[in-house]
Amino acid sequence: MPVSHNEVRLTPRDAPGQRCESHRLLIAPDPADLRDRMDFFGNRATSFSILEAHHGLSVTATSLVDVSGPTALEETSSPRWEDVRDTLRRDATPGGLASYQFVFDSPRISSSKPLRSFAQESFPPKRPIVEAALDLTARIHEQFAYDPKATSVNTPLEDVFSNRRGVCQDFAHIEIGCLRSLGLASRYVSGYLRTIPPPGKPRLVGADASHAWLSVYCGELGWIDFDPTNNVIPKSDHISVAWGRDYSDVCPIRGAFVGGGQHSMTVSVDVEPLDMTQK
Repeated sequence: MPVSHNEVRLTPRDAPGQRCESHRLLIAPDPADLRDRMDFFGNRATSFSILEAHHGLSVTATSLVDVSGPTALEETSSPRWEDVRDTLRRDATPGGLASYQFVFDSPRISSSKPLRSFAQESFPPKRPIVEAALDLTARIHEQFAYDPKATSVNTPLEDVFSNRRGVCQDFAHIEIGCLRSLGLASRYVSGYLRTIPPPGKPRLVGADASHAWLSVYCGELGWIDFDPTNNVIPKSDHISVAWGRDYSDVCPIRGAFVGGGQHSMTVSVDVEPLDMTQK
């Protein structure tokens, strides 16, 4: 019967095309303390402790989010990728420095020659950055197989790249590593994805899941999201919760348990449009 100390990042962000209207966090058993803070990347982090003996821990986050999605993009008219890279290197403004930090290696993502070589096929000289990033996203989607049994949260990036198998977290890490190997700024995004059932099939509660994708700094266009797992630019079906350098910065829940016995964790996500709840 352990006691535990935990931290969660489950509150959707306010961002371009998205606004969190309300958020509620229910924890059982009742925590002895509950503290909110904004982390280094502007994500809302909530920490709490369970100081009484307990056999289980339940954390339920309920949010109402207004999502309009990004504005329409003309991929061929975006800046050339080398211009974005070179301009960012010289940008000493607060915004430029905040973006430039995502060029460097992070705990789970290291630049490498194999990643650079893979990326260069999509990034020939003078290609518009959005067009190039879309091509890289499509190639990862086509050449890497989605296989939940192939990796764990601790599988090294080079193993994922070599085996060409993994899950959304792995594919986001691969694309970020490719982009950083070219000197471009890219960050990891954790959130939710609304899945749509096949025609004629009912929508199943709890069928949605936690998801991961990435965002690329595109110069004057700002940050643009890309989802290599689904080969799309995220729109209204994607809800951003947190972003950082890689998964280690935005883990939805982490903590320490002190006590005997064994434990396991299950996760369920339900994303439902508001107008459906009113029918």
